[in-house]
Amino acid sequence: MPDHKIDPNQWISLYSDYLFNYTVSRVSDREVAQDLISETFLAGLKSMKNFKGEASERTWLISILKRKIIDHYRKINSKKGKAEVRMSYNSDTESEGDWLEERVADPFDKTAEDSIENTELGIAIHNCLDKLPAKQAQVFEMKTILNYDTEAICNELNITASNLWVIIHRARTAMGGCLEKNWF
Repeated sequence: MPDHKIDPNQWISLYSDYLFNYTVSRVSDREVAQDLISETFLAGLKSMKNFKGEASERTWLISILKRKIIDHYRKINSKKGKAEVRMSYNSDTESEGDWLEERVADPFDKTAEDSIENTELGIAIHNCLDKLPAKQAQVFEMKTILNYDTEAICNELNITASNLWVIIHRARTAMGGCLEKNWF
C-alpha cells in the first residue's frame, strides 16, 4: 500500500483549530463554522478512498472545507457568498494557488451538476486567459494552473519575484473581472 494513508482519528486534534479559524474568518458565525467543519470531516470520511496523497492531509481537508463554505453561501444566496467565491485569494504563500481552486467543484464530492459546471468554468477560464496580455497569461497559467513555484517561474522568464507578484496581481484582477462578466 502506498504511503498516503490518512488517519481520521487524528483530525480533530491536528486540524480542528486551524479549520475553525479558517472558517470563522469566512462565515463570521461560530456555530455555522462548527457545522461546516463537521460536514468537512464527514465528507472526508466518506471520500477517504479517494485520497491519493498528492497533497497533505490538511490541504485535502481544506479543499473539502472550501467547497462546504461555498455551498453554504450558495444555499443562503448572499452577496457575501458571491464575493467569497469570486475574490477570495491572498498574497501569502500558504493560500497562494487557492484562488482557482475555490472556483472548481470539490473533486471528492462530485455530482453531475458539478461536472457540467466545471466544464463550463474551464471554457470560461480559457476564454478569459486568451484575453490577457501574453506575459500575464503565461505567468498566470504557470503559477495558478500548473502550480510552478515562484523561483522556477522567475528563472524561466528571467523576472524578479516582485515583478512576478505584480504580474500575478494584474492577471488575477483581469481574470476576476472577466470571469465575473462571463461566468458568475
